[in-house]
Amino acid sequence: MQSLSTSAVPNSPQDKDFKMTEAIVVYVTCPPDDADKLAETLVQEGLVACVNIVPSVRSVYMWQGSVAKDQESLLVMKTSSAIYDRLEARVKQLHSYELPEVIAMSIEHGSQKYLDWLLGSLKDKTGK
Repeated sequence: MQSLSTSAVPNSPQDKDFKMTEAIVVYVTCPPDDADKLAETLVQEGLVACVNIVPSVRSVYMWQGSVAKDQESLLVMKTSSAIYDRLEARVKQLHSYELPEVIAMSIEHGSQKYLDWLLGSLKDKTGK
């Protein structure tokens, strides 16, 4: 049986046609009552182009040595890697949690027209 090398896998970083975008998806969880205001503020400030709000997720996690369980909302935000640091700082400033979840993932591929709209919707594309 032959193993499949990553160079033979289409759309992988080793593929000559692979193209990583500048766009990223950022996940933030928050209390359900805070979701709309947090999302609207970040969109108005141009730090994100779009926020999808998943209204109810059940989170189970370790906190201060004990298992904690909370009903939260999940914010799925689209922005640029160039302004991630500013977005993270602003989320921490606005968020009610002592240690908010703020994690980002690269978008490797996507509809070019959507990605152009996403990046064009951000007020500060350079992070400066």
